[in-house]
Amino acid sequence: MSNYHEAVMLSEAIEALQIDPSGRYVDATFGGGGHARAILSKLNTGRLIAFDRDEDALSNVPDEDRLTFINHNFRYMKQFLAYHQLIPVDGILADLGVSSHQINEAERGFSTRFEGPLDMRMSVRSGLSAADVVNKYGIEELDRVFRLYGELRQAHKIARQIVAQREKESITTTTGLRDLLQTMAPPGRENKFMAQVFQSLRIEVNRELEALERFLEQSIEVLKEGGRLVVITYHSLEDRIVKHFMKTGNTGGRQVKDFYGQVYNELRVISRQQTPTDEEIKRNPRSRSARLRIAEKKGASDA
Repeated sequence: MSNYHEAVMLSEAIEALQIDPSGRYVDATFGGGGHARAILSKLNTGRLIAFDRDEDALSNVPDEDRLTFINHNFRYMKQFLAYHQLIPVDGILADLGVSSHQINEAERGFSTRFEGPLDMRMSVRSGLSAADVVNKYGIEELDRVFRLYGELRQAHKIARQIVAQREKESITTTTGLRDLLQTMAPPGRENKFMAQVFQSLRIEVNRELEALERFLEQSIEVLKEGGRLVVITYHSLEDRIVKHFMKTGNTGGRQVKDFYGQVYNELRVISRQQTPTDEEIKRNPRSRSARLRIAEKKGASDA
């Protein structure tokens, strides 16, 4: 299990939750279970409900009465918390992004380093794969994916290259896509370019930003007053959504004002941004892009 995924910013995240031994907590992205185990170690009579859509995560779930594991997307958090009568909760933790396990499994298709099928599904039960996107989307749809989710200036050119190639032969492997687009990468930035291409497809396949927005909206509804929301992000798109949500209380980042013109937000920002220590980055290079943000649900006295 230790090889599945090293929990990023573990001590910082647990400290941010301010765990009550008798409280209720959500680990929205269970993965290898590192954060979940740390939360459980702080609980006495408390409860933890954990989510992960990846079937592979099931092998990491400990036999623990205080833990309820849900093999579904965290966008359904409120629904399952209500079903298990666990609303309100004292804290919610989400460690976003792809696990080391998913990246290192060639057949999952997440990495540019291995040859494998163009899959990229967080759950094999999902219908749409990266191969479906690459081989079935039109030029304008592909342009949208690469421009919005990869922030690639060459989005339209990439889309046209893909469509031209698939008219000769379907693009079905990670190496096939990489080799096709390699010459389009700016000199010296080949790895970053391909990472952006793969990120674009992964976000589209898994509807990641949409799921994140639904999850954040529900967090306010299920947190108790004084409850903490702790989120670890790994790229600017998801970090921007989290930052604006914590600042304004809505995923659109709009300032909502009450009848008296006062800005209305049920959240208080506790920490705008924390980053991993140099020691952690050296030990776990994949943590280098991590950003941890903390917010707290206001109480009646804060109104």
